[in-house]
Amino acid sequence: MDTLGLPKDFEEKMKRLLVDEFDDFLNGYSIERQYGLRLNPVKASAEMLERLDFITGKVPWAEEGYYYDADARPGKSPLHEAGMFYIQEPSAMSVSEMADIKPGETVLDLCAAPGGKSTQIAGKMRGRGLLVSNEINSQRAKILSQNIERMGIANAVVLNEDSYRLSERFPAFFDKIIVDAPCSGEGMFRKDPAARDEWSKEQVLVCADRQKEIIRNAFNMLKPGGIMVYSTCTFSPEENEQVIAWLFEHHDNVEIMECRMYKGFDSGKPEWTGEYSCDNISRTVRLWPHKLGGEGHYVAKLRKTCGEGRKYNTGENKRKKIDINMWNEFKKECLKDLKLSGDIISFGNQLYCIPKEMPDLSGLKVLRPGLQLGENKKNRFEPAHALAMALAADEKREYGICSDVTVIDMNIQSAAKYQAGEIIECDENLKGWVLMAVNGISTGWGKATVGKVKNHYPKGLRRLKNMNI
Repeated sequence: MDTLGLPKDFEEKMKRLLVDEFDDFLNGYSIERQYGLRLNPVKASAEMLERLDFITGKVPWAEEGYYYDADARPGKSPLHEAGMFYIQEPSAMSVSEMADIKPGETVLDLCAAPGGKSTQIAGKMRGRGLLVSNEINSQRAKILSQNIERMGIANAVVLNEDSYRLSERFPAFFDKIIVDAPCSGEGMFRKDPAARDEWSKEQVLVCADRQKEIIRNAFNMLKPGGIMVYSTCTFSPEENEQVIAWLFEHHDNVEIMECRMYKGFDSGKPEWTGEYSCDNISRTVRLWPHKLGGEGHYVAKLRKTCGEGRKYNTGENKRKKIDINMWNEFKKECLKDLKLSGDIISFGNQLYCIPKEMPDLSGLKVLRPGLQLGENKKNRFEPAHALAMALAADEKREYGICSDVTVIDMNIQSAAKYQAGEIIECDENLKGWVLMAVNGISTGWGKATVGKVKNHYPKGLRRLKNMNI
C-alpha cells in the first residue's frame, strides 16, 4: 500500500492505462467525495425534497438525483425511513437512467442488492408493469426486500436465485435488464477503503469470468429488440470493455447503443478490448472520479437485434381461489375506493397483490411475490406495513396507491417518536386503523382509540435513538 492506501499493483496498472492522465486520477483520491440521494417519485415530489435544507444541488445525469451535505446525515431522518428518498452514490444513478425505463414494461434487475437501481427503476415504472429484483446472496436479498418495502413499491417481485436458473426459466422474457455485475470494486476505493484491502490482480480475473457468465445468462432473458444495461463500479478493462467484447464474440445479434453523455463522462476505450475486437466500444461510458461529482463506474447499453420471442404462462391457472372476505371487510371499512392493479394470492395466511404480468414462479426462491397486503388472523384482517408504505397519504399524489384512508400527518419530531415505537395522541373521535404519515408521506399503521394511536410500526424497524430531527 502507498500513502493513499492504494494497492501497489493497482497503481501500476492505472499508470499504464492512463499515462499522462494518471497524476490527475491519483490526485482525485485527495479530493473530498460528493454524497448523493435520489428522490422517490412514488412517494414524494421534487418540490418537497428541494425544500430540505441539506440538499446542495442536482446530479446532472439523474432525473431524481441530488447532492447533499454529508454532515446532515439524512439517512437518520424520519423522511428516509418513510421512503421519501434513497441514499445512493451519484455515479451509480447513471445506470438505470441509461435503460430508458417506461411504465408497463417487464424489467429485470439481475444483481439487485441492496436496491438502489431497483428502486430507481420502480420510480420510472410509476407502479405499472413488472419489476423482478433478484439477488443471489440470501442475506443481501433480505436487505433488498426491505428497501423495496420502504420505498412503497407495489409491482416488484424479489427473488434469491442464480442467474443461470433464471435464464433457463425466462428466455426472451424481459423488455429491459439491468446487470450491475459484482466486480473488483476499484471505483469505490475512495468511498470504501475496505475494498482496497480485498483487491488483487487475481480477483479481477475471477470477477471477469463471473461477469461473462452473468451477462450471457442475462442476454438470454432479453426479448428481441430489448435493452440491457451492463455496469460495474471498477476501472479494470478485463471487467468492462473486455466483457462486452467477449459477448460480441459469442453473439451476432447484439449492438452497442449510444448513451447520452454529460460533462465529465468519458468513452469506452477500443484499445482496451484485449483479444477480441468490438465495433462501437467507444459508445460505452466511463465515469472517472477525478472528472465528475461521483465515484468510478462503467456503463454499456446493449440491444438484442433479433431472436425468437416467447409466450409465457402468467401462472393464473395455478392461482387457487382464496378467502378474501376479511380483506374485503377491512378494505370496505378503512380503504374505501382502493385501486389495486393485480391478482390477490395467499402464502399461508398472508395475502399479496401480485402484478398481472408475473409468470409462474413455482420452484424458485421467492422473498416477496408482490405487495404484501396483510394477514388473515382468527377473526380479523391485520394490514401489512408494506401496504401502508405503498399507500398515497396525500390525495394530490400522482403516484402510489390511492385510497380514501384516514391519515394522521405528523411533523418530523412526532414521526421520530412514532418510528421509535411511542404512542401518538390523536382526535378522540378517531377509531380504528389509521395511516400514519410524515409531511404527507406514509410511514406505517396505527390504531386509534380514545384519543391515542396504538403504534403498529414494525418492532424490527424501530429506531430508539440517534434519529436526526
